[in-house]
Amino acid sequence: MNSEKETFQSKNYISKSLFYRFSQFVGFLLGARFFVAILLTFALYVSTFFLFNQEESLRNFVFDFKVHGIIFCTVLSILAGGIINQFYDFEKDHVVKPFRTRIQSFIAQKYFLYAYLALSVISLGVAWFISHNVFIFFLIYQFFMWFYSHKLSRVLLLNNLTFVSLTLYPFFGMMVYYETFSKKVLLMAIFLFLILLCIDIVKDTLTKSVDKAFGYTTIPNYFENKTTKIIIVSLLVVTMVVSMKLIMRTGVSGFMAYYFVGGMFIMILCIYLLLNYSRKSKFITLNILRLWVFVGIIAMLLNGIESKF
Repeated sequence: MNSEKETFQSKNYISKSLFYRFSQFVGFLLGARFFVAILLTFALYVSTFFLFNQEESLRNFVFDFKVHGIIFCTVLSILAGGIINQFYDFEKDHVVKPFRTRIQSFIAQKYFLYAYLALSVISLGVAWFISHNVFIFFLIYQFFMWFYSHKLSRVLLLNNLTFVSLTLYPFFGMMVYYETFSKKVLLMAIFLFLILLCIDIVKDTLTKSVDKAFGYTTIPNYFENKTTKIIIVSLLVVTMVVSMKLIMRTGVSGFMAYYFVGGMFIMILCIYLLLNYSRKSKFITLNILRLWVFVGIIAMLLNGIESKF
């Protein structure tokens, strides 16, 4: 009888231990924004091969280890940035994202900091091995990710502009690396910048009171609701104008042409939803815009496959 009880207790201990380890692993992935890093890596590969690198063959691209090294450094930097951001936003996330912070609580904050330092050092080490210019590029990137989390995320307007700029920074690096400067690429960058800016401001409207309580000065908690609505709608209208420019002036074709045409209807739908300005309409708008960014990556992939193969 005692033997059976001991066996049961042993199995129960093992199951609890496995659950604890699994929770630690999931907590680390969430803390490092692992799934965001995967999406950005996918977007970086797609844009690099099909937009910036239009001359190189697939074979040469696959064996271009310098490019893979730069993307690898980007991924590590993004993971490190996610960790340091959640470290500074930990108290706020307790209110805004209670489920995620509950899972993250299985890991002590000091281990997140160790992971942040390890990822940063490895990224900079690989960057130094590639070239000194790449090292400086990622040193600047990591510094501003830390500075954003430490200071700029609480400063009006700079928080939104810095966040979006840091999201696009690796793509800018690839554009410079391949020297792909054109009106088409510039307008596409502006289009993406505006959508990401709208996403970030709409997201801030959903956490308005929490941001104010924890000292984050955002557009929604600094201006009145009417002014915030005007700002977001104006940005969506400008995004529509950029879409029209891309279609009419740059010769965008194939799936990307369909994407930008469809984008104008998406912007109109978002404006319609925002006129209501309820919490539900803002949440739907946020997810529509996020989904549309992902659709853009797929459209670029299909367009590239169609043109290259």
